[in-house]
Amino acid sequence: MLSVTCALSVANVYLAQPLLKSMASSLHVQPGVTGMVVTATQIGYAAGLLFLVPLGDLCNRKHLIITQILLSAAALIVAGCSQHWGTLLSTMVLVGLMAVVVQVVVAYAATLAAPQQRGKTIGTITSGVVIGILLGRFLSGVIADVAGWRAVYLSSACLMLMMAGVLWKAIPSTQQPPLKASYRTLIRSVFGLFLTEPMLRKRGVLALLIFADFSMLWTAMVLPLSAQSLSHTQTGLFGLAGIAGALAAAKAGRWADRGWGQRTTGFSLALLTLSWLPIACAETSLLLLIVGVITLDFAVQAVHVTNQSLIFAARSDAQSRLAGAYMFFYSVGSALGAIAATQLYAVWGWQAVCLSGAAVSAAAFIFWSGSQK
Repeated sequence: MLSVTCALSVANVYLAQPLLKSMASSLHVQPGVTGMVVTATQIGYAAGLLFLVPLGDLCNRKHLIITQILLSAAALIVAGCSQHWGTLLSTMVLVGLMAVVVQVVVAYAATLAAPQQRGKTIGTITSGVVIGILLGRFLSGVIADVAGWRAVYLSSACLMLMMAGVLWKAIPSTQQPPLKASYRTLIRSVFGLFLTEPMLRKRGVLALLIFADFSMLWTAMVLPLSAQSLSHTQTGLFGLAGIAGALAAAKAGRWADRGWGQRTTGFSLALLTLSWLPIACAETSLLLLIVGVITLDFAVQAVHVTNQSLIFAARSDAQSRLAGAYMFFYSVGSALGAIAATQLYAVWGWQAVCLSGAAVSAAAFIFWSGSQK
């Protein structure tokens, strides 16, 4: 149930990626700035990570989760009805803000799991997250081809309302977390974690870099594919190639439980850098693009799950705050990657996107190598 919740919630962050061209046409904006839709969502997500997710250490988690899902549904309805570019961007900030319910659920699952199974549990939940991202992109394209991009957001709103009803019945109320503090003290402690937890700082930087890479691929990829006259549905199908990411999420958690976290990180970052070679062939070979997508998603999700396993093991009393602090780096990286990719493609084309992606991957590997000394 928690995996399904995460899948539906995280999909809302990525629904726009196959729809950027349609949004630009419908709202009369230049294709080069449509990446701002993804960036706006990630800005909201970043704010939610810092100011909403920590509430999981202070409030009844059932009530917090259901409230966020209901507010998410409301934001999606407004997004689907938006008639102006500014309105859509503002609403996407709210969509991202409420989508952080995913991290409330992940932290909750980590708290419930036995220490020796924490990595496996996080891997299982993250597999649901990855599948939600992939199916979100695919179904987004299918629905847009049939009924337009607005129907994508209205359909998602209906699913979120249904999910809220199911969770209200299915999830038992949890006891109030033992933390006794004001909201201001709680938020201050989140920023304090950046100073006191070296594992959070190191893994946070890696998250920023790998998800900048991830966002650069998935935000810009629709542009060369659309130039080849592929439909929304056909473009969305490429997301299914990333199912390897879900497999990596499940496996990497087990590897972290066995003490192989550093080894998994190094191998995955090297693989991430190499993945941009076949991705660079997107304009000439769709088969090579699929190979690159599989490799990149596998590498990113393997590092991501390893990061969370190591961070949560450091402080068992602050799971929600650690989740919010760590995922803040993820959101910043995703936002920067989205806007950079669309601008690079508009000015210099697909090869510039790929060169920049490879450079970011290499930087992540170099940073990890240096942190081992």
